[in-house]
Amino acid sequence: MILTEYLKRDAVALAECVARRETTAEELLNLALRQSERAQPKTNAICRSMENEARSQLGKPLSGRFAGVPFLIKDCAQDYAGLPTSYASRSMLAIAAPEHAHVVRRYLEAGLVIFGKTNLPELALKGVSDSKLFGRACNPWNPDHTPGGSSGGSAAAVASGIVPMAAGNDGGGSIRIPAACCGLFGLRPSRGRISAGPGFGEYWYGASSEGVISRSVRDTAVALDVASGGEPGDPFAIAKPADVYAQTMERDPGRLRIGFTSASPIGTEVHPEAVAAVNEAAKLLGSLGHEVEEAAPDVDGAALARAFLHIYFGQVSAMVAQARALGAKRSDFELLTRVLATIGGAISAGTLTTELLKWNEFARGLARFHNRYDMLLTPTLAHPPIRHGQGDPTAAEQTVLNLLDRAGLLGLLARLGLLDGAVDNIARDSLQFVPFTQLANLTGTPAMSVPLHWTADGLPLGVQFVARFGEEDRLLQLARQLEQARPWFDRLPAWVTQA
Repeated sequence: MILTEYLKRDAVALAECVARRETTAEELLNLALRQSERAQPKTNAICRSMENEARSQLGKPLSGRFAGVPFLIKDCAQDYAGLPTSYASRSMLAIAAPEHAHVVRRYLEAGLVIFGKTNLPELALKGVSDSKLFGRACNPWNPDHTPGGSSGGSAAAVASGIVPMAAGNDGGGSIRIPAACCGLFGLRPSRGRISAGPGFGEYWYGASSEGVISRSVRDTAVALDVASGGEPGDPFAIAKPADVYAQTMERDPGRLRIGFTSASPIGTEVHPEAVAAVNEAAKLLGSLGHEVEEAAPDVDGAALARAFLHIYFGQVSAMVAQARALGAKRSDFELLTRVLATIGGAISAGTLTTELLKWNEFARGLARFHNRYDMLLTPTLAHPPIRHGQGDPTAAEQTVLNLLDRAGLLGLLARLGLLDGAVDNIARDSLQFVPFTQLANLTGTPAMSVPLHWTADGLPLGVQFVARFGEEDRLLQLARQLEQARPWFDRLPAWVTQA
């Protein structure tokens, strides 16, 4: 197989080629590595090479649905035995994982050949991938722009043709945001659909889910079949689907009732391109026979943003504390991480519990919406993929934060409640470009970003669909219908296909 043929096939098709002996797993790995050599200087998508581990895999018989297909995992939560899971932080580099995460084990059992880990922001905290440790990842469509985050490296690797799909996880939009930035399909499964063990019971109190970013809907469907299912010790068991997703995906979704909105839930500006993306999607849905009307869930978006930020602060504080207990120094963390950890450490248990209890209100509000509508359609992003550094603190602001942090004054201000008003400002500033995705995370519902729009500047800009809890099958059916109506698989950056 040559590279141009490799780029024309999704993961399912590549596995079929291996099964028919039209190519070999070794040849596919070599093609992926060759494309990585071309793409890495442009995208910085991969932060750790695992070629030796991949070659070792090739020395054993491969079986499973994706047998022989090259694959990348995210350097966050997806533990690979014997290697550190760095979370893009110097603090984690010396800590080797004692065993595979269950989801990684399942990928390996499916025959995927894992040859690297993908880039991300420190502790997976942002909608951009710009860690100081690994350097920023760049968007294959325009390297001056972000590929999104936190699974930005995974999206950049897929959009640059290194692999047809790559692993990600999504605690606030981290699969859907980069998929939208890079012209890819990204599905965040329901809470509990894929085990977070054995290292965790639930990530971020269940707000985070494992999944993949891909170029084809069927790759995501088969990957969900491969990865789904509970493990002993998981906090709860979710009902299994009636049939495998690879089959249910092919069924007609029927006439769906879809409510759409392009208004930011936190009252911030939404770019005209994002509004156009939703309006175009609504027209397309109508032409396919679906009932589409403007409607939004009765959910307090500002309250949801505050609740999300509080668990975000708490999780950062806990992760920093765990790393420090294992020998990391405070200076091993980036400034923003230190600031967030300080704020999180000053939040009382009562305050955190109050914010967690609000999740029920959001879930009930979304459920009332789903009593009337099968799906919610929104922009995935409120803005086309931003330029590197856009929205970052200014140099002066960073200097002030550094001084306050070093003097220990941030903690004092937080404990005195003097930063309470700043939380709302942090919520608006940090979520202004990505205010639509957190609803699915806090309610545990499945959601997807579908690549239906490109801007006048040639940048991708996906739209988001949110379904009822457990209805990944309906999302996949709709995605498949949209994929057939408005194909995107062959739409890649020009330099990628000039092999």
